[in-house]
Amino acid sequence: MRCFPLIHAGPVVAEMKTSMSRFQIHDDLTAPEGSIPVLRGALATGGQLPNFLGVLAGSPAALRAYARFRSELRHGKLTLATLERIALAVAEHYGSAPGIEMHSRAGRAAGLALDEVAAARKFSSKDQREAALLRYLQALLEEGRPPMHLHEEAREAGWDDEQILEAIAAVSLEGFTAMINVAGEVPVDGSSEQSRALQAA
Repeated sequence: MRCFPLIHAGPVVAEMKTSMSRFQIHDDLTAPEGSIPVLRGALATGGQLPNFLGVLAGSPAALRAYARFRSELRHGKLTLATLERIALAVAEHYGSAPGIEMHSRAGRAAGLALDEVAAARKFSSKDQREAALLRYLQALLEEGRPPMHLHEEAREAGWDDEQILEAIAAVSLEGFTAMINVAGEVPVDGSSEQSRALQAA
């Protein structure tokens, strides 16, 4: 009679998701040899390995490709706040709970207020320039070919070709991340710690 946990938010559901993860979540002791340098680099900079990276480590080629793609975009013209808005929107689109959780925190760290985090999840923003770009990307993701007027609106809002191309690349990267999370039923990072905190509250 395990139906009851499904109507409770948080702890039990997170634990069930952990047990149902479809891919092994590796660390630097279990990962294939080709993935270890990337994982150790992530541990050195972040201190804790996200479950997504642990899963992706099962394919060294996929992990290296992701790491290089992400690194290049982080050194492009888009600000970190814009990249986090895009990440939030895409994670919400795919229903990626780990992505929503991670980028909600990262968005706050990048300077987004709580209402802007919530708006980004709906491809929106109070900042009209950001909103124009997000509307364009939403149409791209949902329709496959955004109408020309949305492309023009993004340009009129001040986005140049380089920035729009980077934004499309970010959608692609975050879509890949979300699909791994969803396909693998990857658990939200720190779900067990959150469970203990909720129980203690």
